[in-house]
Amino acid sequence: MTIATSTKLPIDWTVILFMAGLHIGALFALLPSNFSWSAVALAVFLHWVTGGVGITLGFHRLLTHRSFQTPKWLEYFLAFCGTLACQGGVIDWVGLHRIHHLNSDYEGDPHDSNKGFWWSHMGWMLYQIPARAEISRFTKDINTDPVYLFFQNNMVAIQVAFGLVLYLLGGWPFVVWGIFVRLIVVYHCTWLVNSATHKFGYQTYESTDNSRNCWWVALLVYGEGWHNNHHAFQYSARHGLKWWEIDITWMTIQVLQTFGLAQDVKLATKE
Repeated sequence: MTIATSTKLPIDWTVILFMAGLHIGALFALLPSNFSWSAVALAVFLHWVTGGVGITLGFHRLLTHRSFQTPKWLEYFLAFCGTLACQGGVIDWVGLHRIHHLNSDYEGDPHDSNKGFWWSHMGWMLYQIPARAEISRFTKDINTDPVYLFFQNNMVAIQVAFGLVLYLLGGWPFVVWGIFVRLIVVYHCTWLVNSATHKFGYQTYESTDNSRNCWWVALLVYGEGWHNNHHAFQYSARHGLKWWEIDITWMTIQVLQTFGLAQDVKLATKE
């Protein structure tokens, strides 16, 4: 079922201009003067650091669902990596995702997939959605922490400072590929979890929403594409529940366990 998104929601021009600027900035990668293999390698590495370690491992499995625990210094480091993905403040990200799980594909879900692929992919971010007013209620465990408040309030400044570091290390190619191209690719890979995995793939478990297991999204976002599994067992640290459902983030958690850096690891009660 596809329904029209509300035209009564106020447009968020700040987000629209921010996203437009980043997408335009990424186009400068097409200039020969901004290309180097080292800059491309940097973007690939930072895709993993910010999108995989920061968003998937840190923001999602650790902070949103508390699928495992880490020492506080490591928790803050993972949150810092997620902040470098520039997907909104950490408190906002966690709160909106918890609201999504509460109302998945129903009224109140910030990116309800019944409203169409575009809406669930990124359209919802371009409006001042009512769910934002509920964020503080869903983030009481982190929204008074001074470290998380610093990350929340200084996300753009942190990205600018990071860009200056990259410029000093490799000039404009490092900035174009390490900031603009990397952010855009990480954005769309992450957003596919909201859009593609509610449309394409298979359902292993009965679900009241449209969540599906989509192998190609799982490859792009380090295991997050096994979305039906995740909605069936949202607190499980492991999303790929079959032997062939590759879950790089679960492998990372296992490595952390080996070194005593991940404890209280929660798993699905059945497969």
